Amino acid sequence: MSLTQLRDRGAPTSLPRVTADVLLQKKRAGQPITALTAYDFPTARLVDEAGIDLVLVGDSVGMAVLGYENTLPVTMEEMLHHTRAVSRGVRHALLVADMPYGSYQASIEDGIRNATRFMKESGAQAVKIEGGHKHADLVARLRDAEIPVIGHIGLTPQSVHRMGGYRVQGRSTEAMDILCADAVALEAAGAIAIVLEGIPRELAAVITARSAVPTIGIGAGPDCDGQILVFHDLFNLTFSPAAKFSRQYADGAAFFSRAIEQYRDDVAGRYFPSDAESYHLPREVQAERIESDAEEKHLCKA
Repeated sequence: MSLTQLRDRGAPTSLPRVTADVLLQKKRAGQPITALTAYDFPTARLVDEAGIDLVLVGDSVGMAVLGYENTLPVTMEEMLHHTRAVSRGVRHALLVADMPYGSYQASIEDGIRNATRFMKESGAQAVKIEGGHKHADLVARLRDAEIPVIGHIGLTPQSVHRMGGYRVQGRSTEAMDILCADAVALEAAGAIAIVLEGIPRELAAVITARSAVPTIGIGAGPDCDGQILVFHDLFNLTFSPAAKFSRQYADGAAFFSRAIEQYRDDVAGRYFPSDAESYHLPREVQAERIESDAEEKHLCKA
């Protein structure tokens, strides 16, 4: 039975669950890893049933869904809320939750406490943390606490103000060395994978070749072990210019706009709902009512 048929029947996908070991096996076998973001139950279910390997509940929810200017305002409670919703639609993919800004920067204890909340309260199977060597100790502590961690280096959106905007990183020899060292530190600390964002393709290829754990690229070229994109970018639902690395696979904005406009016109023209889309009284009740109305009219005349 196809995934589409399973979805139509309302049944969950029967694909085996992806784990950190599965991602590692795919890297070693040279099989690309597929990853997408999701922020709610319907999109999570669609992504999962399509056979995507990894679903990330990214703090990009702040920009894609909540209307924030950047990811910084996103709170732990918001991330837990969206991760819980996504977890209800995921049966196959590895479910990863982003640690939002402020949930781990102040102390390792904060990081452990908040990562534990994701594991206990949201259904996440791993967390993602931005930053390299400076957070390696936290990654190691989380590993010891049995919490899988995905690292994230390069263009890290939570550092947008320090970076002076969303700019490609690792373009100088010094910057390249720092990012390579970050990847080494994360791997040594026990990260199960590393997201490489907004870095030159050549640098991503070097880090991928040297790393024993999978790399997942976003704006890092085709030589990473896997790729991730924001769900809303695939469907033109961001209401902003697309990044260079983002490919639009369908125009969801136009699709939804046409449907909404058609609905508006049908209601305004009294074409919706139709008689076939309406509920009716049982025939015997209608007959009784007609007889009752007729008697009332006769009495009035008398």
